[in-house]
Amino acid sequence: MVEQIVRIIKSTIFILLLFVGLCLKPANAEDMTLISDAETQNYLAKIVKPLFNAAGVRFDANNIYIVDDNSLNAFVSDGNYLFVHTGTIIQASNTNELAGILAHETGHILGGHIVRLKLKLEKMQYVMLGSVLAAGAAAVSTGRGDAAMAILLGSQSSALNSVMHYQVQEERSADESALKLLNRTHQSANGLLNFMKKIKKQNALSGLEENTYFRTHPLTNERISHFEQAIKSNHYPEKSPEDTEFAMVKAKLAAFLSDKGKVNRMYPPSDKSAAARYARSIVASKEGRITQALSLIDGLIAEQPNNPYFHELKGQFLFESGRVKESVTSYRKALDLLPDNYLLQISLAHSLLESNDSRQNMQEATDLLQKSLIKVKSPFAWQLLAQAYDRGGNKAAAHYATAEFNYATGNIPSALKQIEYAEKANPDKSLKLKISDLKQKIKDDEEE
Repeated sequence: MVEQIVRIIKSTIFILLLFVGLCLKPANAEDMTLISDAETQNYLAKIVKPLFNAAGVRFDANNIYIVDDNSLNAFVSDGNYLFVHTGTIIQASNTNELAGILAHETGHILGGHIVRLKLKLEKMQYVMLGSVLAAGAAAVSTGRGDAAMAILLGSQSSALNSVMHYQVQEERSADESALKLLNRTHQSANGLLNFMKKIKKQNALSGLEENTYFRTHPLTNERISHFEQAIKSNHYPEKSPEDTEFAMVKAKLAAFLSDKGKVNRMYPPSDKSAAARYARSIVASKEGRITQALSLIDGLIAEQPNNPYFHELKGQFLFESGRVKESVTSYRKALDLLPDNYLLQISLAHSLLESNDSRQNMQEATDLLQKSLIKVKSPFAWQLLAQAYDRGGNKAAAHYATAEFNYATGNIPSALKQIEYAEKANPDKSLKLKISDLKQKIKDDEEE
């Protein structure tokens, strides 16, 4: 009997620790598929920046991430990192709806909810572990497993309900902050109301029922009623100057991520708008109809010759169809129109590396990649930089860049091996310092 009780308690401890661990675990790239797109990231930055400024929150455009997920969701994590699901963008009707959702997430940052939730969960962990010890004592003194389970189940239910209730309160607080931030930035609250109605409709279509006991958000109907009251005192226009950009971003994501049938329903042949032609060019490229894809994108370039994203997409079409040397011209034009964009720098460098191994190309690619890495430590940029160094004959730097790539992707043993190779390849003084810094970062990580 005692052995059985011990097994029950051990299993309960594991479950409790797992629950708390999952709640405390920050979002990271390993848990989701992230999308890198200069147009979408720059558009989201335009929406987020005024909200962060109004909230007094430090803004960094590079802390905005696009998650490849078709659900309606956005969330924040430690360090003011903001994650937006592609489904949220595709299913939104306009910029105002997105601004409402992002204002809500900004409210979580403003309220310090992430840190406070972590502290709450840590406290819950101690309470639950205390109940495990009490259950163990009851089991030993009575010899009955049911007494232990009664204590465990009672304490678990109480602790979980406490955390759920806490999160509901935080969500209400974020809703209130969102309304205030929208007012401060002179934006309508109607988008937030409309998006909440979409969530309600999606829940109904999915057959989901909101339980008033185990839930972490206020009931959708409750929130809808609250926003309906709020818009009575909010008289700002729903239309946004960024709506044209929104239409293009939505069309691009839908075309790349959705099946052809859905894209055709969203943009029927009768739709001759720029967004519809943008989407159709992408669908044509995906299906290998490169001539049609280029014709459509060239038509858009003729109308908007200074749109860097049209030139970027043309470069992608050319590169992916094997016309690599031609893609260099398009990527270079895109970067000329949007200087210092790290994603365009990486794309042009990649195109240069694949077009030929001339010394000029290798040097230009190296310079571009080094500039991009100043802004964002992209694993792909490190990988390309290793190739550029290798083809340029700088073996020590190639091993170092490969070590950085391995470090960025979590392969520490390979990173250490590449550091060893780099040190044996006679690195110059500057490179020795970089190698030393990387070794220290790995050591610090291991100590943590």
